[in-house]
Amino acid sequence: MTDRPKHPPHLEDQLCYAIYSAGMAIQRAYRPLLDSLRLTYPQYLVLNVLWREDGQTVGSLAEQLALETSTLTPLLKRLEAAQLVRRTRNPQDERQVIVALTDQGRALEDRAGCLGEALLEASGQSPADLGDLNLKIRRMRDGIYSRIGRWSLDRS
Repeated sequence: MTDRPKHPPHLEDQLCYAIYSAGMAIQRAYRPLLDSLRLTYPQYLVLNVLWREDGQTVGSLAEQLALETSTLTPLLKRLEAAQLVRRTRNPQDERQVIVALTDQGRALEDRAGCLGEALLEASGQSPADLGDLNLKIRRMRDGIYSRIGRWSLDRS
């Protein structure tokens, strides 16, 4: 029989909590800028993916964001209601829905460019430090997903 601790470690000693709470802090730092754009953080993430490559299927967006399509669909509906994206059926495959930016959605990209600067300022870290941290966390994330078989997007 192995000796197991009777109690879990304190939250501050758990890596998962450090990552979770850092994510919350980042979202709070972004909030004033996102509020001025009338976006939530998840909506910003969807737009960010589309700014890199417009006209993607819902399935492709879901995979890149590590979301279920049932979670993504309400986000897309709200973005469409705000006239930032347009959803249309793929004429070659009616089962697929293509999501494309509208002119308004495309125009937000320039205004949203300051989010990275907000994180640099709020964190007090250098760009190099944040880049190194990003790489380490992505490696950990990808290692976990490779073992649990969940997120299949190749990220190098």
